Amino acid sequence: MGISRTAKAPPPAATAAAAATGTTAIAVEGLTKRYGRRAAIEDVPFDIRRGAITGFFGYNGAGRTTALKVISGLARADAGQVLLDGIVAPAGDPRRLGAFLEPCGAHPGRSARAHLRSLAAMAGLPQSRVREVLEQVGLDRDDRRRVGRYSLGMRQRLGLAAALLADPEVLVLDEPTNGLDPHGIRWLLTLLRERADAGRTVLLSSHSLTEAERLVDDVIVIHRGRVAHQGPIGSLTAGGSSLEEISLP
Repeated sequence: MGISRTAKAPPPAATAAAAATGTTAIAVEGLTKRYGRRAAIEDVPFDIRRGAITGFFGYNGAGRTTALKVISGLARADAGQVLLDGIVAPAGDPRRLGAFLEPCGAHPGRSARAHLRSLAAMAGLPQSRVREVLEQVGLDRDDRRRVGRYSLGMRQRLGLAAALLADPEVLVLDEPTNGLDPHGIRWLLTLLRERADAGRTVLLSSHSLTEAERLVDDVIVIHRGRVAHQGPIGSLTAGGSSLEEISLP
C-alpha cells in the first residue's frame, strides 16, 4: 500500500508565497544536495508553520538528516534555498535557529558547564543563560561532571541545552528521544509542546512514527530523497489508521 498523496508538496512559488503571509517560519524551496553522483535529497519543497511542532519522518537513508543539516546551515545545498521568516537568513545565528543534529560536541574531558560557557561566549550571550538552560534540561546537579562520564540520555540533554542556549525562535532536532528513558521522553515532549504553544517553532526528525500521533501538529514524510507527503497529522491518521501501518512505495 502506498502512502496517501492527498497533501502533495507545493511548488517553490507556492512555498515562497506562503512565507510572505507570516504564518510560515521555514520555507524550503527546491533543495537538492548531492554526494558525488548520488542525490541525498532532490528538489525538496515544504513549509514549516510557526507555533507548531512538525515531524519530519522517513526510513534511515531517506534524506532526513541531510535536509536538516542544510536547513540549519551545517551543509550547503547544491540547489534551492531555505527562508527563515521569508528571508535567506545567515547561517549560524543561534538566536534565530537552534539545532541539535549530531552528538553534543563537548570534549569528553570537559564539564557540561564549561562547554556551554564557551558556546555562550562565542555567541555573545550572558553567562547567566548557561545556568538557566542547565536547569531547563535537568543537568544543573551534574553540570560539573566530565561529559565523558555522561550517559547517552545526559548527552542528549546537553545537546538540547546547547540548542536552547540563545532561546531561538526555531528549534531543529534530529532523533531527540534517543537515549532518553520514558520519564525523559515525557519531559522532552512537554518542553517542546510548551515552546510551540508560546509561538515558537519545532522541527524534529525521526525514523519512528510512534511518537507522532501524540506530539506533532504537522507531518512531512520523505522517501528516497523526495517529499512523499506533507500536511496536518490528521491527514495521515484520519479514519483511525496508525502511522506505523503506512507503507511507502
